[in-house]
Amino acid sequence: MLDLRADFSHFLGAEPARLHFAAHSHHPWPDVTRQAQLEAWDAAARMQDGKWAQVLGPLWAEAQARIAAVLGLPDPRTLCFAPNTHEFVARILSALPERPRILTTTGEFHSFARQVARLEEEGLAAVTRVESEPGGAVPARLAAAASAEAYDLVWVSQVFFNSGWAVDLAALAAAAGGAALVVDGYHGFMARPTDLGAIAGRAFYLSGGYKYAMGGEGCAFLHCPPGWLPRPRNTGWYAAFGDLSGPQDGVPYAADGMRFMGATFDPSGLFRQVAALRWLEERGVTVAAIHAHARALAARFVAGLGGTGLDPARLVVPADDPMRGNFLCFELDDAEAWHGRLLARGVVTDRRGSRLRLGFGCYQTAAEVDALLGRLRP
Repeated sequence: MLDLRADFSHFLGAEPARLHFAAHSHHPWPDVTRQAQLEAWDAAARMQDGKWAQVLGPLWAEAQARIAAVLGLPDPRTLCFAPNTHEFVARILSALPERPRILTTTGEFHSFARQVARLEEEGLAAVTRVESEPGGAVPARLAAAASAEAYDLVWVSQVFFNSGWAVDLAALAAAAGGAALVVDGYHGFMARPTDLGAIAGRAFYLSGGYKYAMGGEGCAFLHCPPGWLPRPRNTGWYAAFGDLSGPQDGVPYAADGMRFMGATFDPSGLFRQVAALRWLEERGVTVAAIHAHARALAARFVAGLGGTGLDPARLVVPADDPMRGNFLCFELDDAEAWHGRLLARGVVTDRRGSRLRLGFGCYQTAAEVDALLGRLRP
């Protein structure tokens, strides 16, 4: 198992008695990101406007290359960055025909679900939602819907935030028919080994640094398959950077991932994200190792639940199911009371309605799991 606690001294040392089991919500940042934050400030002081040559040059290229390597992408230039995923949601929607037909699930995160529900209210989009549970049935449900009607967009999570179900990506690509496919990978990236090589030319992939990538806020990214949705109407002036796809009428766009760019942004998230990915490489820590560590901690936790009042039978996804993210989700009538009781005992979890979520990550140890079990008991 991994033992990386010493590399998270600032976050874990801020409140030493706290037990943080919400890696899926706000993952602690490794210490190297603090120095990276200072480097971002110092770069602005030293170079002022000239900092953009560094940010959009070597820093940008390194972030692209490191993320592409994690995801098995053949061309790092298909990646672009934004302060948050909602920017990409809005930009993707703006690249669709007017009143688009959208196929999605009942388990998508609010950044997408809220936006399309609002468009639906105004009659600006037609939205079909298939049931997101159990996760293994999602590709078949999507395929059945896509075979019955033509859609402009299929949007689906790699790991559903409110259950933990993980979905086979190749099956999603096959299910999408001729629609543009977007995979929300925020609960999968850096949590589950993910190889997009086989579908890199077919699917958009969306994620960021806030959770398992450990870079914090301000560094969302989008993989943009060549040729798909080439001209978003919601566009910033950065979208014309890089190689253009030849003569164009009207507003020009880059041919690579830059076509989904916005405008001026705070680059400190890029500094932190690159620092976190460098640190993992230096420590020899892979996504597979992080996933195995999280699963081992979850198994230890579930095995020790006797006498705590928390019943493993209430898990939405069984702990030993291979198609699960790095968190456990309990369906509980009294989830709010459980959440409050744990918080009062210095345990950070989170709750989504009647579901209590406990997440596991590379900063935790078996001893912390045992301490958590002790605090669960009356």
